[in-house]
Amino acid sequence: MTDTAPGLPHGRELDAESLRERALAALVAARERTALLTDSVDDHDLTAQHSPLMSPLVWDLAHIGNQEELWLLRAVGGREAMRPEIDGLYDAFEHSRASRPSLPLLPPAEARAYAAEVRDRALDILDGAPLHGAGRPLERAGFAFGMIAQHEQQHDETMLITHQLRAGPAVLGAPEPPRPTDAAPLAAAEVLVEGGPFTMGTSTEPWALDNERPAHRREVDGFFIDTAPVTCGAYLRFVEDGGYRDPRWWEPAGWTMVSAHELSAPLFWHRDAGQWLRRRFGVTEPVPADEPVLHVSWYEADAYARWAGRRLPTEAEWEKAARHDPVAGRSLRYPWGDGDPTPDHANLGQRHLRPAAAGAYPAGRAPSGAGQLIGDVWEWTASDFLPYPGFVAFPYREYSEVFFGPEHKVLRGGSFAVDPVACRGTFRNWDLPVRRQIFSGFRTARDA
Repeated sequence: MTDTAPGLPHGRELDAESLRERALAALVAARERTALLTDSVDDHDLTAQHSPLMSPLVWDLAHIGNQEELWLLRAVGGREAMRPEIDGLYDAFEHSRASRPSLPLLPPAEARAYAAEVRDRALDILDGAPLHGAGRPLERAGFAFGMIAQHEQQHDETMLITHQLRAGPAVLGAPEPPRPTDAAPLAAAEVLVEGGPFTMGTSTEPWALDNERPAHRREVDGFFIDTAPVTCGAYLRFVEDGGYRDPRWWEPAGWTMVSAHELSAPLFWHRDAGQWLRRRFGVTEPVPADEPVLHVSWYEADAYARWAGRRLPTEAEWEKAARHDPVAGRSLRYPWGDGDPTPDHANLGQRHLRPAAAGAYPAGRAPSGAGQLIGDVWEWTASDFLPYPGFVAFPYREYSEVFFGPEHKVLRGGSFAVDPVACRGTFRNWDLPVRRQIFSGFRTARDA
């Protein structure tokens, strides 16, 4: 198995200037997206809390700047604190999302100015930072700059979720994703992944986060896995078969959730005049039958899989289906190989504001034959979020370690809202099994 520096042929490393250019591009791309998400609404929308599940957009904006100051200006650059009095306001562990509107937050103009000033100073530090060789761990391969670019993109995805939750007319737009073609159909509804060992995780991907590390050997029994995520049309059969009214399919806690909230379909779906409709970024439209189902909790994914006589794949099964190349005898960085994602490979980066239909992106399919494993929808797995053997927290425990345990389930693969800098074949996401507002879907598996 190998993990190579992004964008390079197998086995080569980036020099310091190339790393600097890559870090600069990642930071600029993240800030451009942040501006799009925050400039598209007025100050009232920026300061409003559109759901108790989410922060006001203006909190995310200043939090992005504060984290950049903490890690790039103070930790890497050794600079004095710019605004030490606001550190507590923007500490995600100190204040719940529901409580953040009541805090004395920076108003929009001040939040923008603060984030811009931090960025100017961070770029000065990037110009002179040693990014190669035996430097400090935060500086090696530009890790701190990559971490901050990923952090901002993750908050951009969070802000896009807030856009989905806000009421009112559409303010965002994007072209439609590509359609499947007859020239490259999916081979079958499911593919067989042979049993045996493979390498899971990474020890050398330069910007991989601590929970992706280290690379280690995993043994997986043979299994079948869907070639595409479960579609809205397939999920609708579960809905119309009374799936939300039958406790047989549900984990006890999931059935409690369904009963308490009188759920009958995925979030944002409703039935009108005999037709299923959904709301998507301020637009109401018919539910598209061939598109991966979106906004379902782990409990809903698990219940569907039971109803269908199948199960959710484990995290190890998902990664083997996505990365293992049996011919080369190694794990790839992405399903299609070691090269960075392009628009032909996957639906990423908010390029489109919806998943692509099942069967799109044939260039992104894995050696297993499964497709759309990267992008479109985050995919729930059966696994709890746990550390890999040999895990070491870096650079702080609160990124991963405090979330380990059975309370959180693992999601893999990324969604249309995830930027490529924060999405790899090894990237791990996690959330509570009740979460529905996230851009989550799933695929199913069965034993061979």
